[in-house]
Amino acid sequence: MSTHASHKKRSGLMDWLTTVDHKKIGILYLIAGGFFFIIGGLEAMFMRIQLFKPENDFVAAETFNQLLTMHGTTMIFFAAMPLIFAFMNAVVPLQIGARDVAFPFVNALGFWLFFFGGVLLNLSWLLGGAPDAGWTAYAPLSTTSEGSGVDFYVLGLQISGAGTLVGGINFLVTIINMRAPGMTFMRMPLFTWTAFVTSGLILFAFPPLTIGLFMLMFERVFDANFFNPDNGGNILIWEHIFWIFGHPEVYILILPSFGAISEVVATFSRKRLFGYSAMVFATVLIGFLGFMVWVHHMFTVGLGPVANSIFAVATMAIAVPTGVKIFNWLFTMWGGKIVFSTAMLWAVGFIPTFVMGGVTGVMLAIPSADYQFHDSYFVVAHFHYVIVGGVILGLFAGLYYWYPRMFNRVLNETLGKIHFWTFFIGFHLTFFPQHFLGLMGMPRRVFTYLSGQDLDQLNFISTIGAFLMAIGTIVLFVNVIISTSKKYAPSSDPWHGRTLEWAIPYPTPEYNFAQTPLVRGLDAFWIEKAAGNKGMTPAEPVGDIHMPNPSILPLIMSIGLFVAAFGLIYDTMTVVVIGMAITFISMFFRSVIDDHGFHIHKEEVEEDLKGVKL
Repeated sequence: MSTHASHKKRSGLMDWLTTVDHKKIGILYLIAGGFFFIIGGLEAMFMRIQLFKPENDFVAAETFNQLLTMHGTTMIFFAAMPLIFAFMNAVVPLQIGARDVAFPFVNALGFWLFFFGGVLLNLSWLLGGAPDAGWTAYAPLSTTSEGSGVDFYVLGLQISGAGTLVGGINFLVTIINMRAPGMTFMRMPLFTWTAFVTSGLILFAFPPLTIGLFMLMFERVFDANFFNPDNGGNILIWEHIFWIFGHPEVYILILPSFGAISEVVATFSRKRLFGYSAMVFATVLIGFLGFMVWVHHMFTVGLGPVANSIFAVATMAIAVPTGVKIFNWLFTMWGGKIVFSTAMLWAVGFIPTFVMGGVTGVMLAIPSADYQFHDSYFVVAHFHYVIVGGVILGLFAGLYYWYPRMFNRVLNETLGKIHFWTFFIGFHLTFFPQHFLGLMGMPRRVFTYLSGQDLDQLNFISTIGAFLMAIGTIVLFVNVIISTSKKYAPSSDPWHGRTLEWAIPYPTPEYNFAQTPLVRGLDAFWIEKAAGNKGMTPAEPVGDIHMPNPSILPLIMSIGLFVAAFGLIYDTMTVVVIGMAITFISMFFRSVIDDHGFHIHKEEVEEDLKGVKL
C-alpha cells in the first residue's frame, strides 16, 4: 500500500476501537462471537458433566438452571448472531462491489452495542447470580425470579438487540442502494440474498422482542401485571411475544448459513449453483412463512384444535422451500468436479445433518404427536440438530472458505479436517441419543435423574460426544494460531472463486475496489475469468475515493448505555442519569460536528494498483 496517505491513520488498539471499516468490524464480530461461543460451550460442558451419571452432584440444581439459561441465551444471541454478522460484514459489501456499508458509523455502533450487551449479561455470574428462568424467560418464572439475574438478561438483550436491529437496517440499505453497475437483484450471490432476507427478518422480528423485554422489565421493576393472572394479566402474552420473535430468529440464524453453503458447494463443485432462481424464491418464501409458524412452540397451551391445525399446516409448508434448497445443493454437486476441501466437508456434512433436524421438525409440527414430545429431550435434540447441525456447521464452512479473504491467511487443511471429524462425530454422539432419551420420557431442563430408568447409558454417550466437540473446537483454535505464519499466505484466488470478493488483491485495500467493477452476469468473477481476464472489467476510471473517518463515539455511546443498565438493575437513578448523559452527549456531538470523511487521492490509488497482487 502507498505510504503517502491523505489522512492520519491510527494504529494498534485505537485503530480497532475507532474503526468504521466493515472488514475490521467483521473481524471484531468474529472474535467477540468466538469468545462467547467458548463461554456458551463451557456452560454446556458443565451441564453434560452433571448429567454424566444418575444423581450426580457436580453442580447444584440452582446453578444448573443458571447454566441452562445462560447457555441458551449466550449461544443464540451472543455466539450465533455475531458470527453471522461477522460474515455479513466481511463478505456482503465485497460481493456487491461496494466500498463499505451504507452507514459505517452505525455499523460500528451496532457492534459495540452487541458487545456491551453480551458483557453485561455475562457479568451476572460475578454479581450475585445469573438469570435462571430458562433462555426463553417464560413468565411467571422470569417475573418471580429472585435476585437480579433476570434484570441482567432483560437489559443485556435490550442493548444488544438495538445493535442487531441497526445492523439489519444498515444491510438492507446497503444491498438495495450500493450494488455495482450491472448487479441486478437476480445477479446477486446467494449469500448476499440470504443476508438481505435475514436483515428484513431482523427489521420485523426484533421489535416484538424489544416490546416483550420492556413489558418484562416493567413487570419486575414497577409490578405492571402484564403477566400476572391474579391481577388480570396473562402469562401466555409473553409466550406469544417471545415466539413471534423467536421463530423468525431461527431463520435469521439459518439463512446466512444456507447462503454460505450455497457459495461453498458451487465453488468446490466447479459449477454454477443449480436452480439459482428457485433458490432465491425459496429464500424469500422461508422468510415470509417464518412469521406464520410461531404457535408450534405452544401447541400444548390450550389454544384449541383450529389454531393448532392452522399452524401445523404452516409449519409443514415451510419444509417445502427448505427441501428445494437441499435438492438444489445435491444437484449442484451432481456431475461436478468436487474438491473435498475442509469447507466442502462442512457443507457436505451439513446437508444430511440439517435434513435430520428438519424431519424431527415435521414430527413436532403434528400437534397430537407434540403432546408426547413437548418438553422432552426429543425437542432438545431437534433444535440442536437445526442450530448446531445447521447454523454452526454452515458457519464453519463459511469460516474455512472466507478466512483467506478476512485474514489474508489460509487455515491448515489437515487440522481443518481433524476439526471437522472430531466435531461432526462428537455432535452426532451428543445429540442423536437425546431423541431416544426424549421418547423414553426424560424431561428437558432437569438437573439429574434416577438410576434404573434406562437413561444412564445414553446420557453417558451424550457426554462423551460433548467432549469430542470440545476437542474439535480446541483444534480449530490451534489452527487459527498456527495459520498466523506467513507460509499460510493465500494465493491470489485460493479456491478458484466465482464471486466478486475473490477479484480483490491481497491484502484487501481499505477501499476494497480501486475501480467499481462492471457486473456482466451471475458469478461475475467467473465470467471474467472465462473471458480470459485476470480481474474485473472496471465501470469507471481511476479517481479519488471518498472514505468515512474513524470515530470513538460508537464505543462511548455503548458504554453510556452499559453504565445506565447497572443503574436500572441496582435501582440507582444517579448512575442511570450519568450513563444516559454519556450516550446523549455522544449523540449530540455526532449530530453537530460535520464529518465529511476523507479522500484517498487518485495518485495513491494508482500507486496501489502498480503493486497489486492479483
